[in-house]
Amino acid sequence: MKNKLVVLGTILSIIVALSMSPFQEKAKAYHSTEELSFYRQHLAAPIDSGEYFLVPENCKGCHGFDTLGIGNVDANGLDVNLYDDWETSMMGLSGVDPLWKAKVSHEILTNASHANELQTFCTSCHAPAGHYSAFYKGQQYYTLADLATDSLGRSGVSCTSCHAIKDSSALGSLFSGQIPYDTTHVLYGPFTNPVQGPMQLYVGMTPLHSDHVGESRFCSPCHTLISNTVDLSGNATGTTFVEQATYHEWLNSVYPSQSITCQGCHMPQIEDPVIIANGNVGLPGRTPFNLHQFAGGNSFMVNLIKQNKTALGVNAPDANFDSTLSAINTLLTQQTLDVVSSVVNITADTAFVDIALLNKAGHKFPSGYPSRRAVLQLVVTKSNGDTIFASGTFDSNFEVNNIASPFETHYDLITSQNQNQIYEMVMGDVNGDKTTVLERSATHLKDNRIPPAGFTTTHNAYDTCVIAGNANADADFNKIGATEGTGKDIVHYHIPLNGYIGLFNVDASVYYQVLPPSFLSEMSTFSSPEINSFLAMYNTANKQPVLVGRDTLMNLATNVNHIAYNDKIDLSPNPSITGTVVISGVNNPLLTVEVMDDKGRMHFVRAEKKTRSKFEITLPQGKGIYFVVVKTTKQTLTRKIVRL
Repeated sequence: MKNKLVVLGTILSIIVALSMSPFQEKAKAYHSTEELSFYRQHLAAPIDSGEYFLVPENCKGCHGFDTLGIGNVDANGLDVNLYDDWETSMMGLSGVDPLWKAKVSHEILTNASHANELQTFCTSCHAPAGHYSAFYKGQQYYTLADLATDSLGRSGVSCTSCHAIKDSSALGSLFSGQIPYDTTHVLYGPFTNPVQGPMQLYVGMTPLHSDHVGESRFCSPCHTLISNTVDLSGNATGTTFVEQATYHEWLNSVYPSQSITCQGCHMPQIEDPVIIANGNVGLPGRTPFNLHQFAGGNSFMVNLIKQNKTALGVNAPDANFDSTLSAINTLLTQQTLDVVSSVVNITADTAFVDIALLNKAGHKFPSGYPSRRAVLQLVVTKSNGDTIFASGTFDSNFEVNNIASPFETHYDLITSQNQNQIYEMVMGDVNGDKTTVLERSATHLKDNRIPPAGFTTTHNAYDTCVIAGNANADADFNKIGATEGTGKDIVHYHIPLNGYIGLFNVDASVYYQVLPPSFLSEMSTFSSPEINSFLAMYNTANKQPVLVGRDTLMNLATNVNHIAYNDKIDLSPNPSITGTVVISGVNNPLLTVEVMDDKGRMHFVRAEKKTRSKFEITLPQGKGIYFVVVKTTKQTLTRKIVRL
């Protein structure tokens, strides 16, 4: 639970004795003149004439931590207040994000004559309230210098910069920071019949109900980014480049048809009725309630900002950062990717292993800013721990060992330790050379990020989220035969055994990396306060990639006397609800069946023969993950089985 910030204690002690009924339009029925004066002093003044957005602190009094534990808590009394969850998310931190500022500076230094336009373009999504407030007041540009002294801009993607988005007919087809705001001092929310009096009184805004705030198109203005391309001299080419298209990737998936929205994953709902404002016990509990943690994949930047919060002017407590980091870790490790390893064959000199990766996200994996990548690591070791084969490993600076220049191609088949499977988008300039400068980006040299389930090359949104490079030629990249949309890639490894005889283990891991060192090499040749400040933070940051999926095959056996397996053994069902597992396809004499739990404890089980080639075993008691090792006279096979 987050630290309990002591706010509004005096106010809430006054309010606790107030009416058990919700606020009405005439607030004077509930508060004396003295109480109203106290509110206005300690909560917020109503929004001024000519203003369109509020700084989030205006919302904190009602939607932050409740010292009495009545408002903004779930059924168990756990604090779920909106402000604290939002504050340390990348939405709340987007206006102070030091990498973003450094990259904007990099773009400016590359094309100095476009400085104002570049900054104005970038702030439209990273600092929308500041950007649009300036625009509505007649300002032509909104720059980093404007942002530095603007509390609206520094608040990032704030409360009102989301809840003031209106249900425009164009919403869902406006991108790159084109946000349709309602400037009439109204805020949209998901709950019917909102109690309007308090918000009108304290901050001058009127809450309204609208279903569009829970729809994915609500997120589309900033989560598809299309920029204008310039050549190496800074001249416009008249073409555009899609830097990121997370919303379109979602459109091109099974998730819209299943009514699974962006908010459903990144703002998960709880069914507990939650009183969403502090200070009035008569307010009804609202359900379902969307948590405002906005968990994505960028734990690296959240942690970097936490470590440098004083220098960045961020006042959030460490406990709130830790809560956000926990939510991100859960999303990455439990809801992102499945990794399944299988042995196809073992010959005298080669182990043939397939690694299947299933994308469970509602968009490509990885998605978003093109620095992000996922690395498939395969390590094969002898029973004594010595390495036979290793691909996709990292050096001490967390760059991939033996990485190809300028980038790794996509592999369907890997036969050498010098080949690394990296899932990423690589930008190319007008000459077809790799670049990390957004404005110079003209083409996708590579995009083998794993598509979501249901993704096809015939969808009308495919032009913004193409598969680029030789991943298209991979027969099992997002397809089975001619049928697209598996959301899966299978990588085939032919592992040289180099004469080794004995048992060996195969460990397949996928690591997610927000900002690999190679992405910064181009920017590092420039100098500016923003670049230098960020690089200093980066050099001391924890750059350990996040392990998002793993599968291990244990105690596989080499046998130089047998060129190939004669058995095609299958274990089912998987998962097993009852604990019973049927082993079929055993065409050679069965020697033993061993079961290991996920802590490495060995369990020997009895294999009851059902037919000539079919046996049945019962897993140990207890739900969990088990590794079943089947040994015949001709082979040893390991499978992972889940008992529910």
